[in-house]
This record gives sequence, structure tokens and C-alpha cells, in this order.
Amino acid sequence: MSASDPQPAPAPPAASRAPEHDPRAPAVPYALGIDSGGSGVRIALGPVGPRGAPAAEPLTWHSPTPALVGERGIDAAGLLGQVLPAAQRLLRQAGTERVAAVCVGAAGMASLGDDLRAHLPAALADALGPRRLALAADGVTAYVGALGQRPGAVVAAGTGMIALGTGPGDDPHGGWRRVDGWGHLLGDCGGGAWIGRAGLEAAMRAHDGRAGGSQPLLSRLEATFGPPEHLPGLLYPRSDRPAVLASFAPEVGRCAATDPVAAAILYEAADHIARAAQAAFPHPPTTGQAAHGEDAGALALTGGLFRMGAPLVDPVRRELARRLPGVPVTEAAGDPLAGALRVASALAADALRLPVDGELLQVL
Repeated sequence: MSASDPQPAPAPPAASRAPEHDPRAPAVPYALGIDSGGSGVRIALGPVGPRGAPAAEPLTWHSPTPALVGERGIDAAGLLGQVLPAAQRLLRQAGTERVAAVCVGAAGMASLGDDLRAHLPAALADALGPRRLALAADGVTAYVGALGQRPGAVVAAGTGMIALGTGPGDDPHGGWRRVDGWGHLLGDCGGGAWIGRAGLEAAMRAHDGRAGGSQPLLSRLEATFGPPEHLPGLLYPRSDRPAVLASFAPEVGRCAATDPVAAAILYEAADHIARAAQAAFPHPPTTGQAAHGEDAGALALTGGLFRMGAPLVDPVRRELARRLPGVPVTEAAGDPLAGALRVASALAADALRLPVDGELLQVL
């Protein structure tokens, strides 16, 4: 359920009563998840079950306006200006005044989160009263949304591409394994911007008459952007170049069935994605060895890029089977907003088992 106006919450299940010293604390604890990314800001509020899992369908809110990025990184004041009024409306809808725990998941938290770390804890504590707060990179909330707190790895692919993995809680080499996610100039190999750029390059080679070009992709370039010689002027001045490049990735997918150049681009993207998953996976088996046992972990694919379907997903699965034999590839259970709510719910019940490293996941 997702809408600009909160929807009525279902009756929460029974849970242990909150401490008597705090008269504002609800009989059923509530958790709040916040997801801040390039496509906007989303919030989910829901009751916490006795084992730290969300206990009912949450109330949600969404704004298409993303948090601003300034000199100190992601702007805390701007994000709070969106989040606090919406969260308080959700609380009123739920019939409570405060939450037990909050998790804020944000794209760029690790590298652009200084302002958030400096200002969010006190502001959220004053306004919403949580006793626990987590600040997480969006890769962490994508992981938890997809796999929960199981060991394994998650590949999140949209405009960019990042793989994140972690082992079982008793793993002496535990911690987060981050692979790629370095942006379209330094990495994000196999992501939407990478595929789109490769497709446009092949189209421009066909326009020039160079070897390795693709006439079908040139036709799609012309239909999408106009004359090829105008493309540099349309693309290079844009501050949203990665999104513009990624917008051409579906055209590569549409051409792949009949165009060997487009198909080769997707096969190379699949190879990049599988290599990232292999590097992120805890104790990955070497080629020819199979993973065994529940603690071996699972792998999930999440993100809008995989909605391209068979032209990309089929080669990705083949490469994963070759590089991670025996590792199950599962459907992602939820998205990063669901992951943020799961982290907050686990915190509220003192049931968080994920690595807390102060960078990708910080708990206060």
C-alpha cells in the first residue's frame, strides 16, 4: 500500500506492554522506516511483532522529491522537513504518539551522510521519541528488504549497480562485503547507465560506419533522442547523465532478440553482475564447487533493471550458476523501504543480528 495520504492501519497484534515510566509509549510498539533515494522519499510505519518482524501491513507515505545534496552531502534539514510532518500524520492515523525505533536508509549514506549523522539523531528523538535509531546505506536496506537477516548477498541494479553480502552471525570474518556501487564514471558495471552507454556507443559506431556498430540501436537512438550528431550536446551538460544513459537500457533489451550487438552488451552486463555477486557472497565457492547447508546463504536480485526480463535475467542466471554453483537465487522479499522497516522493527525488539560497522550501518 502506497499513497500520498496515509491509509487506515489494521488492528495491531497483541504485544508486551511498554514500560510504565513512559506514559506516551504505546502498548504495541511501532517502528518507522525511511527510504531516501534518487526517486524520492518514502516512509513506512507499522507495529512490531514479538520477534522483531513487522506485524502488519504498514501505513506508508511517498514524496517524489528527493533529498537535496549540498556541500555537507545529503541535506538533513531538507529531509527532516519532508519526513517529520509526514511521520506525525502517520502516527496520528495509527493512534499513537511515538515510535520505538527508526531506521533511515539513504542513497549515499556512507559517503554523503555527514549532515544526516550530525542532525538526524537529535531531531528524530525530539519529534518521534525512538529509543533506538539506525542510519543505513541504501544497499543495506535493499539487502534486508530482499533477504531479511539471512546470510548471503544481494545485487541491487537500477541506474547503478551494487552488490552487498554478509555471512552468518558467528562468522569470524563477518561484516559487510560491498562490491561496486562507485557511480557511472568509476563503476556501476552492468547497471542501467552502463548498459545504456554501451548501447549508445554501439549506435554511434553504426552512425560513423565503424566496425562493431548496431543499426537497430542507431534507429532506437534516433527515435529516442533525435539526430545522433546532436546527442553529445543533449547529454554532456546534463547533471542527471546517469539517468539519461539508463533510460536507453530498455532499448538495448528490446533489440537483443534480433541484434547480436545488443545481445553481447547484455551478456557482458550479466558477467559484471555475476562477478560482483561472487565477490560479495560470504565464503563464495570456487568454480566447480557447490555451496552446501543453510549457512551457505542465498542470493537475491533486486532493482528496476531486472524488470527488463529474459534478455538480461537469463544470462545473469547462467553466469551466477557458473560462478556460484549451488547457491539458490531467490526472489527479493521486499524493497529498500521494507528493509528499513525491518531494521527498525528488529531494533525495537533487540533482535538485530546484522553487522554494525558505523559506515554502512550505524546504530544509536
